[in-house]
Amino acid sequence: IWARPGLERKSRSLINIGMLTALNRPQELRVHIKGALNNGCSREEIVETALQTAAYCGMPAALDTMRHVKHVFDEVDAATD
Repeated sequence: IWARPGLERKSRSLINIGMLTALNRPQELRVHIKGALNNGCSREEIVETALQTAAYCGMPAALDTMRHVKHVFDEVDAATD
């Protein structure tokens, strides 16, 4: 599905973050947050995607996603230090 035309990888990554939040799949979510960074998503775009889920998936789901976002960002930062 990632090789199909029509959406760039960056867009697919942000969509996946939203869907995995809605589905409550935290382990997959961390993989896709890291993948989103690798696919060219900015940290701001990832955070905004997580915040967008609050309106449609609820605050508890969005807060959980933000915890995973912070964890992945911290891991990435530690690896580059």
